[in-house]
Amino acid sequence: MSDHTIGTREEWQTARDELAGLEAEQARQNEEIKKKRLELPWVRVEKEYVFDTEDGRKTLAELFDGRSQLLAYNVMFGPDYTLGACPGCTSLADGLSGSLVHLNHRDVTLICFSRAPIDRLTAYKRRMGWEFPYVSTYDSDFPFDFNLALTPEQAKAIPEVSEMVDNPPDWLEEWSGQIGAELKDGMRESPSWIAFARDNGTVYHTYTVSAPDPFVAPYFSFLLERMPKPPTEGFRAWRKDEYPD
Repeated sequence: MSDHTIGTREEWQTARDELAGLEAEQARQNEEIKKKRLELPWVRVEKEYVFDTEDGRKTLAELFDGRSQLLAYNVMFGPDYTLGACPGCTSLADGLSGSLVHLNHRDVTLICFSRAPIDRLTAYKRRMGWEFPYVSTYDSDFPFDFNLALTPEQAKAIPEVSEMVDNPPDWLEEWSGQIGAELKDGMRESPSWIAFARDNGTVYHTYTVSAPDPFVAPYFSFLLERMPKPPTEGFRAWRKDEYPD
């Protein structure tokens, strides 16, 4: 028997109307946030970055694939990860392939970045059945210049990171085992969305958002928020081909 509150239809409607008011206020705030996001200044990308892709070496401008906007998710898959990408990032990326055709027809190219070498990214992409371009930033300044990764020295200088490496909770130790890397190396990757624009041949950095922002979460987590029971698995994430059942 559920220990949740059981009520009448009238009680439900009253509570739902109150919640609707809060949701409407959240929607109004989100409209203001979207406006401010569009008003962010664009920053010219001065350095010439070159990446490893499944189709050979490409510049940042070439990753746009003829479109004027580039949106990329930085998957936590560092060079030291021996068992694959972060399961949480993997779950987020699982939901991207279906968006490709819709974004492409709206002048947006969608890709993913990771710091592991391209051959490992390509093999992982094949394992997961992903369809988006998966680009390697291996041996590049790009992830460090755009705060998508930390150097060992930078990681040590951040108290929160050092504390979690020195005294990890159980779920983080499990995560370390899932990726096959020591925490000091695994936690140097930043799960982030990053956007660029291309105008008259010039590339501009326009936006970045990183975890723990709610936007940096698998899409199914937003669906679960509308369900009557709270998630029970806590911080634990699973790759789709590794669920215990």
